[in-house]
Amino acid sequence: MTIPAHPLRWCCASLPLDSPTEPPPAIMGYFYALLAALLFGANGSVSKVIIQAGFSAIELTQMRVLGAAVISGLILLVLDRRSFRLPLRQWPVIIVLGVVGVAMLQATYAFAIALLPVGIALLLEYLAVLIVALFAYFFFKEKVHSRLWIAIGFVIAGLIVVAEIWASTLNPTGVLWGLGAAVSLATYFLVGEKQLQTISPLALSFWTMSIATLFWAPFSGWWNFTVDMFTVAVPLGDSPSDISAPLWTLLLWNMTLGSFAPFLLSLNALKRLSATAAGITATSEIAFAFIAAWLWLNEALSLAQIVGASIVLLGIVIAQSARTSDVVVQADLALETGPIFLPDLEDLEDLEEEKR
Repeated sequence: MTIPAHPLRWCCASLPLDSPTEPPPAIMGYFYALLAALLFGANGSVSKVIIQAGFSAIELTQMRVLGAAVISGLILLVLDRRSFRLPLRQWPVIIVLGVVGVAMLQATYAFAIALLPVGIALLLEYLAVLIVALFAYFFFKEKVHSRLWIAIGFVIAGLIVVAEIWASTLNPTGVLWGLGAAVSLATYFLVGEKQLQTISPLALSFWTMSIATLFWAPFSGWWNFTVDMFTVAVPLGDSPSDISAPLWTLLLWNMTLGSFAPFLLSLNALKRLSATAAGITATSEIAFAFIAAWLWLNEALSLAQIVGASIVLLGIVIAQSARTSDVVVQADLALETGPIFLPDLEDLEDLEEEKR
């Protein structure tokens, strides 16, 4: 007798990499990574439209982390209830990750995109790649490749051009929020990489998102939410006459296709690609963010800013491959901390045979 696999199992469990009917693992890895980057990059524009519609950055953050926590929890409830049991010794680390690495990250990024072009906000957040590499070198005494210093040079030079410091075209408060997002993202990966080895990625998502939800609950004013706030029609363009959509649909996109789907796709990519390949591909999120904001929000950059952003992006790509660690820094928070305890279909069939 064959036990049918639950539909969710196929989207969370790793497929056999040597199946003759499946494309080569690397091809699927790049597909997952690029699709995750596209969804996450475009989500910055979705978030900005929600904020422009009247949602505050904190309210948006509250909804985003709550949605991710609920989705993770429902999947774990069906597939891996053991992940709800968290060892006492891991609670301090999980709390730090939930508050600094998730709650503060989502909020600082939301504040940044409200004041800056979406692409530049994400570009600043991705400076976490350099922060992680430098911290690992100076504090963890980890060996890094010499190209890290070249990457830093590119990033500094590019940021000077992007900011157009001779004309002060960028909002300084927005820049500070973007840098704050970089610090939060770096904290998430530095702490998670060194302190967590056994908790599954889905369980980590559930607990950190839940903690972030509780952290912002007293400040988000959720008790003032009304049905009308979620059903209001939001123009999807610059003109009120443009196509509109109910605000709840944008929030649903933000929580699912903009947050949780990229997380799952990136985890699948990490299982099929080397750390260098996954890291370099993940940085395409920045390019997709620029393109989506340009096409949708008309956020055009000057020629100098485009050149500067390209230089910074090149520096980040170089920095992604500068560490000897296999950890990949990416904004969707996909971090392989441990196994997802999901038995393969063949294991379930063997178990049924033993019972008979």
